Amino acid sequence: TTGLAGTYNKVTEIAVVIHDGSKVISEFHTLVNPQAPITPYVVGLTGIDDSMVMDAPVFGEIADQLLALTEGCVFVAHNVGFDYRVIQNEFKALGISFDRKRLCTVRLSRKFFPGLRSYSLGKLCSYLGIELNNRHRAKGDTDATVVLFEKLLENDHEGYILGQLNSRKSEAALPSLLSKETIEKLPPRPGVYYFKNSNGVIIYVGKAIHIKKRVLSHFYDKKENEIALCRETATIDFEESGNELLALLMESVAIKRHFPKFNRAQRISNKGYAILSYTNRLGIIQLGYNKTKLVLKPLAIFYKISDCIAFLEDLCEQFELCPKYTQLLPSSNSKAGCDHFKLDNCRGICKGEESVEDYNSRVKEALETSKVLADNFVLIGPGRNAGERGIVWVENGIYRGYGFVETTQQISSYTQFMDYIQLQSNDNDSYNIVRQFLTKEKDYKIIRP
Repeated sequence: TTGLAGTYNKVTEIAVVIHDGSKVISEFHTLVNPQAPITPYVVGLTGIDDSMVMDAPVFGEIADQLLALTEGCVFVAHNVGFDYRVIQNEFKALGISFDRKRLCTVRLSRKFFPGLRSYSLGKLCSYLGIELNNRHRAKGDTDATVVLFEKLLENDHEGYILGQLNSRKSEAALPSLLSKETIEKLPPRPGVYYFKNSNGVIIYVGKAIHIKKRVLSHFYDKKENEIALCRETATIDFEESGNELLALLMESVAIKRHFPKFNRAQRISNKGYAILSYTNRLGIIQLGYNKTKLVLKPLAIFYKISDCIAFLEDLCEQFELCPKYTQLLPSSNSKAGCDHFKLDNCRGICKGEESVEDYNSRVKEALETSKVLADNFVLIGPGRNAGERGIVWVENGIYRGYGFVETTQQISSYTQFMDYIQLQSNDNDSYNIVRQFLTKEKDYKIIRP
């Protein structure tokens, strides 16, 4: 083909061998003009370049012959999903429906020759002593696949292959590297799932209310990135969460920890900006903000500087604080007063017209009564089984983590929940996830101090 993935991948060479289950009965082979450029990578892999296919027939000129050849046949290929999809798309572009039963020699090889480190055609041929000439060319790979298929037939003593032909289409649609047993183990419950390649590397993390159903939906999606993901997936792991909120939080943590190849969202973590307080050399309690990583004990966290400024402006207006001592004005001249374009109710701490004690008492009152700073709660939702509950901890408006607690556990105070929490980093994604669930009181109970 012209490339390795994508809806517009076109055929450059095709070889067909008709086999009756015992022997080869006919063959067909030709280069094909794809009427599209061949990618440099494929040129290097196959040796087929644009000049080689310039005078070859286009797919439409061989379509009728291919339809007649394969009528009533089973479509067999190594990683059949790729070959079948390309051929089907070529026919679709001509307005012709192409529908054949299919078998994958990768999947069958995993069944009959278990335990191999690789099931690529080259590795299998080496392991089974199959001669493989003209690797990555249609005729060479097809001839080797014929011999491989004959060996699979020889090892099928219980009619497994016939059973696959009669199986449901959902099983036939599974990625070639993935076993049916892996899918059968997936639960119909909320949680996160991990797609891994043949080296055990996590290449995608997802969340679901129904893990099994969501995983299967990936296999029917025809988008280019989904096709590429499924082609690389060799196994799938999962963790149950008990409810949707914890699934979302667990997914966010896993994406930032593993940076999976096929996850685009949430890979970059915005730690936000922290509201802070400190006593300056004049004894005045100053408020301000800085990057969260630079603040030891944040009073609150926002994810935009504009939100920090709006919060401090609100405190200034409500409690008559000084803009100069809330980082709303530059402090280049320590003797100058404050002159803010919309805040004019400062009592004069900046000019020495108010005592430090009186001003500090209002700052403390502002911090104690602020809704954001006093936002402490535990969200309680369904657990992974009937005997437990899932919990999420928020302290001073900052997400701290999640965990699970047994329903039989006696908890008499808000702070006791902390013993069951797996501490997590707070960032804009987890913050927004928790906030969205505060209104879902139908499924989640909120406990405050």
